[in-house]
Amino acid sequence: MTVAEQIAAWAVGAASFSPLAVARARAAITDTFGCIIAGRDDPATRAVAQACAMTGQQTGGPGCATVSGQRVGAGIAALVNGTAAHALDFDDNFHGATTHASAVLVPALLAAAQAHGRSGAEVVAAYIIGLEAQAWVGRGVNPSHYTAGWHSTSTVGCIGAAAAVARLIGLDQPSIAAAMTIAVSLCGGPKGQFGTPVKPLHAGLAARNAVEAASLAAAGMAGRADILEAPDGFLGLCGGAHPRGWPVPEGGPEDGALAIETIGLTAKRHPCCGATHRAIDAVLDLRRHHGFAAEDVAAIRVQVTQAHANNLSYARPVNEMQARFSMPYALALALRQDTLRLTDFTQTAVDRAELRALLPLTELSVYDPAEERSASGRLPHRITLVLNNGGHFLDIRQTARGDASLPFSDVERWRKFADCADFGGVLPGQAEALFAWLEAFANHDRQSMADFAFPGRAATA
Repeated sequence: MTVAEQIAAWAVGAASFSPLAVARARAAITDTFGCIIAGRDDPATRAVAQACAMTGQQTGGPGCATVSGQRVGAGIAALVNGTAAHALDFDDNFHGATTHASAVLVPALLAAAQAHGRSGAEVVAAYIIGLEAQAWVGRGVNPSHYTAGWHSTSTVGCIGAAAAVARLIGLDQPSIAAAMTIAVSLCGGPKGQFGTPVKPLHAGLAARNAVEAASLAAAGMAGRADILEAPDGFLGLCGGAHPRGWPVPEGGPEDGALAIETIGLTAKRHPCCGATHRAIDAVLDLRRHHGFAAEDVAAIRVQVTQAHANNLSYARPVNEMQARFSMPYALALALRQDTLRLTDFTQTAVDRAELRALLPLTELSVYDPAEERSASGRLPHRITLVLNNGGHFLDIRQTARGDASLPFSDVERWRKFADCADFGGVLPGQAEALFAWLEAFANHDRQSMADFAFPGRAATA
């Protein structure tokens, strides 16, 4: 069997999942709903909505989904909600595929569930399948694919999400494989767009294209069965300099635990690029333990992988989008305050003189390429903080807070959701009700998602 056929064979037969897998999927879905609400009024999201001629449009009827209280086609809903989910870079990371997995999966599955009348429990199952499909595809091409400059969220993420949507709408094994082969021809996105509104658009396009790929497969469309591994297919064209490929036979989840169980997802503690998070956590912890102030710091030296350095191309950001991809800006915030908030990534915040004065303190360096190639796993970030009095601290961070090995508490999860809801203009009572409903999402096994609607924005005086 080809790689797509192997994934489809597993996906069509997967029927039950462990409590851990279900709990992690539910938490990721809840987190992503919050990110969609927070990002729905971002300029990137508004531009997509306007381009889709959606403003004021009420289409209604079968096959439609919800965006900001309006009924639109499933593909448009996935596109707009996917852009919103990723607009503020507060959505989760999935190291199993080097993707922002949920920013693609959740909008695509929500749109398909509404259009086809599926339940919350069915969405959770399809989410787990889609995450595993992303991990399976990602194993063959990453990290080489990502280091070469491909935004895996919009490539690997789209292909895996196509399998998830196809499973959700009830397609058989050949059609699930076909959806993935179609998605290969629809996916794309260079990391050179990081720091621009097109970066979150990548997630929206991937979600939309996953929905469209499944719909095309349902109508009988199919691509080359081995397009993932073919020399002139995904691996050959997009695998980068050192792709692993898929061993034959490929070891799938049927041979062990699922990626959601073994790797899990990394929920974001800070509303900015995940490549900054380990350094932010280190500076916050060093400040708390040693009590120094921003004025006491002479330098912060951070060593990261080449791929992460490529993500962080804005040493002197001039707007909020660039600030999300700036290590100096992130660490300037960490030197000044105990928590990074959504409001710290606005134009007013980026222009603050006391933050800009701290930008030159951060020095970014990368690992030797040979060391990266020989590493058996993810390399840590090395943070050296030097004080004006000559003192210095070294912190080696393997994982960020929010990783599956350092998960949020229920209180932390609620606080993040509440921050997103408040930023998105949702009244506290509505936010609490939605959070409670999402916490029981996996138990909604009979209630159709067709009538779901996001809370509206509270009226302002």
